[in-house]
Amino acid sequence: MILKIQNFLKTLGPGILFASTAIGVSHLVQSTRAGAEYGFALVGFIVAANLFKWPSFEFGSRYATATGRSLIDGYQLLSPWFLRMYLLINLLSMFFVNAAVTFVAAGFLQSVLGISIAPAYFYIPALGLFLFSYLFLAWGRYSLLDKGIKVIGSFMLITTLLAFFIAVVKGPKQPLVFEPFRDLVALESIPFIIALMGWMPSAIDSSTWNSLWTLERTKQSGYQPSVRETVFEFNIGYWTSAVLSICFVVLGAYLLFGTGNILPDNNVAFASGVVNLYAANLGTWTFPIIASAGFTIMIGTCIGVMDGYARSTSRSIALIRGKEESRNGYLLWLTLIAIGGFAVIAFFITEFNRLIGIATTISFLIAPVIAFLNYRLTFSNHLTKEQQPGSAMRILALMGIGFLLLFSLGMIGFSWFV
Repeated sequence: MILKIQNFLKTLGPGILFASTAIGVSHLVQSTRAGAEYGFALVGFIVAANLFKWPSFEFGSRYATATGRSLIDGYQLLSPWFLRMYLLINLLSMFFVNAAVTFVAAGFLQSVLGISIAPAYFYIPALGLFLFSYLFLAWGRYSLLDKGIKVIGSFMLITTLLAFFIAVVKGPKQPLVFEPFRDLVALESIPFIIALMGWMPSAIDSSTWNSLWTLERTKQSGYQPSVRETVFEFNIGYWTSAVLSICFVVLGAYLLFGTGNILPDNNVAFASGVVNLYAANLGTWTFPIIASAGFTIMIGTCIGVMDGYARSTSRSIALIRGKEESRNGYLLWLTLIAIGGFAVIAFFITEFNRLIGIATTISFLIAPVIAFLNYRLTFSNHLTKEQQPGSAMRILALMGIGFLLLFSLGMIGFSWFV
């Protein structure tokens, strides 16, 4: 028993890192807004996104442990064109995604510090966060990331669950009636629903990050876990993030739905609004603590997202060039991501919702492609029959690909005809 616990602790890391990276914009922003504007009407969409995306993320951890290679290496083995397509997806999304999470984090930072900055100068705290994330990763790499994210994840979990349970005990501000189709027939609801699902619980292209983190954790700990151990550790992180996505919907629904109050279309005002949701439950004296918790969640997301994009892009380019991955390659992409993300923030500085919508929608539209590639790799001869998941997971994965493709086509059709 003691040996099993020791082995689990040696494996522990990538799942927590995934959860901490996921519980950012998709939860704090999108899930809270879903509850505030639609009550519980969107819960089914959130549950469906979590369920149907699960196989694609799980396959990342499974493939890395079973083969000793990342999903990115697997794409290259399937076809060099698949790897080039993945790299193109990365290049199209990385600046928008990093800008979105950093923009939200900047709002929470100002809330923590209790300062007010004119809209024209919102880029200043964002610049500070980009610089902090860059230095954190350039100096500490995966080792510091793994240690720091465990602290961040624990603090986030405790504060979120505490606020959730107190909200449930106190009850909603306005009576809630579960009406799944309420207001959903309106065309203006469709873009938000698709954007909500795009990052719920995270973008599917980040499954490659988890495979890279799994390999890094093995190097760091010196312990080679079994496929079962790796999948178990990942599932803890994944389903924790899935449960917390519902918690944020409940907080939004209980404290804002039907009250006539809306969450602002501004990163600073939105951050203050979210913090006030928690403080309304726990008492005004907790405002600094909750503001710090919100900021901690977002800074964890900023660091995880920057590392994931830099690590995956650097690996992709090294494989395409047929050369060993260099330390300078990782640092180069960290630098480019910070600069590019900051440029996007400067452009969208007064359009918070538009920035979030673009970033999440890009993630949703590319999801079927990544899901298909992950499926191909997992059920290829790269893994033995014993290492592959069972038939139930295989069916769920195929359903997930169909689900993501259907909604992606729906999004394209909506954009084309409306």
